Amino acid sequence: MHHDHHPSQPKIRTENLSRVADGKVIVKDVNLTVDEGEVLMIVGPSGSGKSSLLRLINRLDEPTDGVVYLDGVDYRTFPPLELRRRVGMMMQTAFLFPETVADNIRFGPRQRGIELTDDEVENLLARVGLSGFANREVSRLSGGEAQRVALARVLANDPEVILLDEPTSALDQEAKEAVEGVLQEVIREECLTCIWVTHDLQQALRMADRVGLMEAGRLVRLGAPEEVLHA
Repeated sequence: MHHDHHPSQPKIRTENLSRVADGKVIVKDVNLTVDEGEVLMIVGPSGSGKSSLLRLINRLDEPTDGVVYLDGVDYRTFPPLELRRRVGMMMQTAFLFPETVADNIRFGPRQRGIELTDDEVENLLARVGLSGFANREVSRLSGGEAQRVALARVLANDPEVILLDEPTSALDQEAKEAVEGVLQEVIREECLTCIWVTHDLQQALRMADRVGLMEAGRLVRLGAPEEVLHA
């Protein structure tokens, strides 16, 4: 499905994006734009609404107020499945099915009636540094390998935006560096637009084009990594 792209439009724009649940304000009046190919890192204390903001951006949660625009179009005009194909998500833990790696990678396209060939699966695995892993059982993967499969599974959907919720925070140092390195390569090659939640300020300095700081559900700062993180 081809979408006309207007370069003048930010890839993602939120307007007064808010969510109240059980009388508690989770996200409040977030206004931000993310340009195509930009990596926006979101930092802030626990419970400041970082993960909730991500979930609103691909409608895993429903905003109480405000709108998200994808390429300038109100995202409520897209069927949820199409929205989540175009705006993929990678979580702290890879929620993989207890089958083979290939089964997991074929899952998204299969929902759209597309059957990936063995070569296509292998190409996706090669891109995340897991050549030859297609027939491996998911139960036999290390944490870092599982996260790379989760990334390949998102890439199989040919997304335009990836939302990343602390994808390296559960990994040991070596696996963390490997996954971060693969993400950096893929983001550059694909010109992917990313909104990446992290609690690791060094990671934000390494990876971000811009950094947003959240406090109590609000986006309180947004700017160059050095400015925001050293403030």
